[in-house]
Amino acid sequence: MDDVLRPLIVVGGSVVLTLLLGWATDLLLRKADERHPETPLWGLLRRGRIPYQLVLFAALLRGSYDEAGLLPDHETAVGRTLTLVLIGSAAWLAIRIAAAVVETTYTRYASSHRERDPARVRRVRTQVTLIRRVVSAIVGVVAVAAMLLTFPAMRAAGASLLASAGILGIVAGVAAQSTLGNMFAGLQIAFGDMVRIGDTVVVDGEWGTVEEITLTFLTVHTWDERRITMPVSYFTSQPFENWSRGTPQMTGTVFWHLDHSAPLDAMRDRLRDILRECPAWDGRAFNLTVTDSTPSTMEVRALVTAKDADDIWTVRVEVREGMLRWLGEEHPYALPRVNTADAVLPPGRRDHRSADGVPAARRVHTHPRER
Repeated sequence: MDDVLRPLIVVGGSVVLTLLLGWATDLLLRKADERHPETPLWGLLRRGRIPYQLVLFAALLRGSYDEAGLLPDHETAVGRTLTLVLIGSAAWLAIRIAAAVVETTYTRYASSHRERDPARVRRVRTQVTLIRRVVSAIVGVVAVAAMLLTFPAMRAAGASLLASAGILGIVAGVAAQSTLGNMFAGLQIAFGDMVRIGDTVVVDGEWGTVEEITLTFLTVHTWDERRITMPVSYFTSQPFENWSRGTPQMTGTVFWHLDHSAPLDAMRDRLRDILRECPAWDGRAFNLTVTDSTPSTMEVRALVTAKDADDIWTVRVEVREGMLRWLGEEHPYALPRVNTADAVLPPGRRDHRSADGVPAARRVHTHPRER
């Protein structure tokens, strides 16, 4: 009878004690979260309640297993399994705690600096994301190593592995040269402040926003909802445009090809009126000038400003559309057109047609040397 009750008491007691401790800890964290709404730490720590209960259960059962006398023929296998569960759940809990602390630190920093320095907030966010990934990778490697060391065969093979570590390191370095290069490039991007999550970039002619940065690749979310995934080493070896570098304010241009008779002064007044009705314009500056001329048209450029890359796009399209609509309604002669009328002859001259019937005024006269 004792052989039956003892395992039930040990296993049942471990389960009940784990549930009670888990419920009490979760209750304390929930109350702390309600009392301190200014910090998300306590709410984030609640995400670790499952690995926390696994650690408690594995530790309690592993410590009392020898007294339970459960499955005595498989004592070694059961004990090793409980040890592996304990190591894995402890690593899982450590990752959750580290993520909660890092996320809380970033949230406090972002809330106090978002309005004053949004560029620095994006930089810290990038660094925090990569640091969390590095910590998770290190904890995972240590946990796997600890699990392997629980097997006697692995401990015996440790000496031979250390003896061949030099050769294996050289082979692994050559085989994983590209991967290691991307990893170092990822660390360089994180702490070198080259590109950050949320930055607006132009890469290979594609305009988009940096959505994700890892140790090996970077994802750019384009304006048409596509995702471009690139190795991070590209950003340390190739030139690219970062529109969010420094201040997010931007200057944009709008071009029109118009007839030489276009009313430039009226266009300047109309540009001012269009910008005053555009909420995306930041009011810093604007102008309108003629930048080029051809025999049939002239190139007119409008210069406008906005607070960031998204707004400058909105300002440019509204100015382009509004000006073309106004020209078509008020000054249609200013729009470019193809002239198919006969050339105007000087007074007193007659229109002599050639033998082929083409008016002399339409013929192209060449230099005598070219005839």
